[in-house]
Amino acid sequence: MKTKQKHILVIFPHPDDESFGASGTISKFRSEGTPVTYLCGTLGEMGRNMGSPVFATRETLYTFRQKELQEAAKQLDIDVELLGYRDKTLEFEPINELAQHLKDRIVAHGATTIITHYPGYGVHPDHDALGAAVVKAVEMIEPGHRPEIWMHAISNQHEEDLGEPDFTFDVTPYWDKKEAAIRAHLSQADGMMKLIESHDQSSEQYQRLKTERFYRWTFQT
Repeated sequence: MKTKQKHILVIFPHPDDESFGASGTISKFRSEGTPVTYLCGTLGEMGRNMGSPVFATRETLYTFRQKELQEAAKQLDIDVELLGYRDKTLEFEPINELAQHLKDRIVAHGATTIITHYPGYGVHPDHDALGAAVVKAVEMIEPGHRPEIWMHAISNQHEEDLGEPDFTFDVTPYWDKKEAAIRAHLSQADGMMKLIESHDQSSEQYQRLKTERFYRWTFQT
């Protein structure tokens, strides 16, 4: 791990990916004074959840999710930039164009580390597609100037295939921040909040929320 981070970029496709998957780590970096910017690929307008009880429609969901993202960003003290793609279409975007867009943002921010999804282990096609585009974007940068890429793997078999993660963070010290960020995504967080609010805090699923794991991507050249 680098001793001094200058700027962390979190690059995920949807509002809530940052809170569910990396908000404890984000909070750790912010506590150390490191700037963090979330490049959010879409507004999650095709999400299946419309709130519980339902308060959004297919036509209005994106407006709620954008406001939720703004609130989560406030809780985490991070900046947000919207990349402007459409939910559930990233796999169909020309990867070279998507990668060039990302490279321009990465270079502009002077990122030292990027957090994204591990292609093939992200469960959702948007997760895999954006993670792959991040890799291609960083490959476009000269080797001596490339940021590290930390990959978040979700699928059940990822440790069997990839081994132990390179970075494991106990985010218990930042749990209040993580819970507040998750709560901010009101339309999507019902299942997660039921788990958090249950009294079975010894459950493996609950305890995994308090640990965030990442693989470092290794470039061949």
